[in-house]
Amino acid sequence: MSGNPLACAEPWDLVADGYAEFAPAIMQPFSDRALEFASLTPASEIVDVAAGSGLLSLLAAPHVARVHAIDFSAPMIERLATAAAAEGLTNIEAGVGDGQALPFDSDRFDAGFSMFGLMFFPERGKGFAELFRVLRPGGTAVVSSWAPVVEAPLMRMMFGALRAADPSIQEPQPNYLSLENPEVFQTEMRRAGFEAVSIQRHSTSIAFADADELWETMARSSAPLSLTRRSIGEQAWADRVAVMKAYLIEHYRPRQPLSTTAFLGIGHKPAP
Repeated sequence: MSGNPLACAEPWDLVADGYAEFAPAIMQPFSDRALEFASLTPASEIVDVAAGSGLLSLLAAPHVARVHAIDFSAPMIERLATAAAAEGLTNIEAGVGDGQALPFDSDRFDAGFSMFGLMFFPERGKGFAELFRVLRPGGTAVVSSWAPVVEAPLMRMMFGALRAADPSIQEPQPNYLSLENPEVFQTEMRRAGFEAVSIQRHSTSIAFADADELWETMARSSAPLSLTRRSIGEQAWADRVAVMKAYLIEHYRPRQPLSTTAFLGIGHKPAP
């Protein structure tokens, strides 16, 4: 079992509002790319596992017959349902559930996705196996995971700010046992039964009007930062924020593009 605090719902519950508002600025290019890999049609029925506030579901819904979205965070699912209603999307069914034990029949969906969710599962093997189980033969799965922080200037900028406020914080090193390692990613998908597996690297850049916008976008959508804020208390958090903002003002040039990179794992359930 994983000791990762992001493998439980609580930190995502805390950040649900900010995630729904700010995360799409960074996440949408990866969801757009994932949908391209799936070759969807107006008749397609898809599942979005660990859907969060539903960015991929909302993007896919106008182009498919039905989307089933599931996440273990009830506040995230509430944001998804609210956004779907606001956009007049009536073909999204969203519910709270465990991506390691999906509440769906086998051989049901034409495509399945997990955008930066399955990577946190305590037992990734179960997540991949369940995604495989619920796909129809011939169906496609697309799963995303962040590349190592060293490959993402956006994340390195943020860790620089974190270290400025707390010098004990070290920049994360590549975890070669996680989905940051394309070989591990491919092996785990194949082990679940997927064939013709490929791991695609995809990068995107985002620019911010100034350091304040950079801070607001990252802080409001970050589950790790929400956990830190709660653990150290409001006064200590305010002190750190002042230091982190000062760091970003010094090091970030307005409208400077900052890139981030992810891996997209694409696999297919064998056809009969």
